[in-house]
Amino acid sequence: MNLDLTGKTALVAGSTQGIGKKTAEQLAKMGASLVLVARNEEKLKTVMTELHTVDGAEHRYIIADFSNYKEVKERVSKFFKQYPQVHILVNNTGGPPGGPIIDADPEEFLNAFQSHLICNHVLAQTCVPLMRKAGYGRIINVVSTSVKAPLTNLGVSNTVRGAVANWAKTLANEISRYSITVNNVLPGATNTSRLTSIVEKKVEKTGKSFEEVLLEMNNAVPMKRVAEPEETADAIAFLASPAAGYINGTNVPVDGGRTPVL
Repeated sequence: MNLDLTGKTALVAGSTQGIGKKTAEQLAKMGASLVLVARNEEKLKTVMTELHTVDGAEHRYIIADFSNYKEVKERVSKFFKQYPQVHILVNNTGGPPGGPIIDADPEEFLNAFQSHLICNHVLAQTCVPLMRKAGYGRIINVVSTSVKAPLTNLGVSNTVRGAVANWAKTLANEISRYSITVNNVLPGATNTSRLTSIVEKKVEKTGKSFEEVLLEMNNAVPMKRVAEPEETADAIAFLASPAAGYINGTNVPVDGGRTPVL
């Protein structure tokens, strides 16, 4: 099985923590040169020092805030004018705040669409021409299992994730003829700062302890535990590899079997 990414360049968004950081680490171990994208330069510099580097690989970073898609487009475009090579794009950014959909302010939808769908789109528009030129492309979007079954009290997220999934499928149908695949990875409950935030809100709402709420989350999964971010990162890394060349236009849950539909 060919998992070698030597000579490939991967842009990973949201790469200073959680799933994004673990994905960057795994792709670097597989031989890729990394382009990290996040808004905090100090955190980017820290991750840079932690990445494995094979012979010939070079790691760089771009500072950009996904709440401003024009900034993302401008800075990434400028970067690739200087370094015109990319083979892998991992679209990943933090989820919108939770809560019932009926209570959501319209601005919450606009903000979420910008940081997820629109930023994914401008990054793809920038990267796809370079992937076509290289004859190799992998676009992996980190979405959510809500694509298959909406999650309670995540109304804005459920809405935006569905839009991203349909955007990705449409894109896959259009560009796979150029040896570019587009797939979505759907994390379930994962041991990240976002999960901690969700648990804390449930604690506040229900009066239960942190441990009680987390135990309920664990018990909702057939494997009786939440995922570690590196487990999701491994799925992303496989889809980025040559071995996954005929997997295209699909949703891959990494949720321990929690999602109640196939």
